[in-house]
Amino acid sequence: MTEQEVFTKIAAIIEDRFNYSADKVTNELNFQNDLDADSIDIVEFVLELEDTFGAEISDDDAEKLTTVGQAVSFIAANQKG
Repeated sequence: MTEQEVFTKIAAIIEDRFNYSADKVTNELNFQNDLDADSIDIVEFVLELEDTFGAEISDDDAEKLTTVGQAVSFIAANQKG
């Protein structure tokens, strides 16, 4: 899956979960600052990323994923074949 395909899927998840238009999602979008996501929102979002992409995301890695671009890069690098 290309980074663009990953981005598109993540944008759809954000639209669904945070009621934020997918066409406004950018790589710079910050989960806490731009989406007002609290720690529970972020945990649920990370779990959905794991389910959607079949990637394992450790708690340490999840804490580093603060923007859409970071999530896309992480998923693209760690997705299961």
